[in-house]
Amino acid sequence: MGRKFGDRKDGTLIRKIDSMHYIMPLMYPNRCDNEAFMHIRVDLTRAEQFLEEKNASNPPYRYNLFQLVVTAILKVITLRPEMNRFIANKNLYQRNQITAAFTVKKVFSDHGGEALARIYAKDTDTLDTIHDEIYRQVSFCRSDNKDESTASMDIIQKIPGKHLIGAVARFLDRHGWMPSSIIATDPYYCSAVLTNLGSLKLDAGYHHMTNWGTNSVFCAIGLMKKRPFYDDEGNVDMRMSVDLGLTIDERIADGYYYAKTVRLLKTLLENPELLEKPLSEPVEY
Repeated sequence: MGRKFGDRKDGTLIRKIDSMHYIMPLMYPNRCDNEAFMHIRVDLTRAEQFLEEKNASNPPYRYNLFQLVVTAILKVITLRPEMNRFIANKNLYQRNQITAAFTVKKVFSDHGGEALARIYAKDTDTLDTIHDEIYRQVSFCRSDNKDESTASMDIIQKIPGKHLIGAVARFLDRHGWMPSSIIATDPYYCSAVLTNLGSLKLDAGYHHMTNWGTNSVFCAIGLMKKRPFYDDEGNVDMRMSVDLGLTIDERIADGYYYAKTVRLLKTLLENPELLEKPLSEPVEY
């Protein structure tokens, strides 16, 4: 079925909508004014064992926590499609693809450059295929090549009249008229953006959203370390864990939907063998 009037290149207009979700974008038009923050603490006991088993054969590119989180986020969005919605120009859209973006530091130094990586998910993807794609993306970003997004920004930087360029770009962005080449490379047009703060020895925080683009989900991954876990009797046990900070556009769904989404994400990361199944395979949680 072709694109209908009102649809965008990157999203389908949701035409049947309840009154609350119809009115919210009219009253609260800016994404940055509607950030909801959620914190998850994940017990990594099973994940550590799982990763050790995956790496026992000493693969060229080792499996790690970041790959688990990326795969889990993509599976969550696949199974919870309202998380793949966005609001633009006061309308609610269902994104056409499921994508995740992250920044790759070329060299860990103050002056080390950065590049942008982007994963396109398919229903048949598993942890193994996502692992391979992340390896491909990271290898490319750390080479002498420039990713398409960085190359485009370098070109724009050389064009005079930056204020006019910015005004035109924001107009095109608001109406869904940005060139497909920009939508395909800009991380803020992705389903989810991730930042691995743990790789920088930082605990998880909350990253802001942007009024530019269409991104509705941001995930900050913190530092792996031992933290106390309490049972129902108050007994404490120190376990390896990681904190995740989620920033979500609260207008795309309701609190009940978000609660189930967070529960699914936690279930997947604490039972990582589920990530070896296709993204579209349902999970009991």
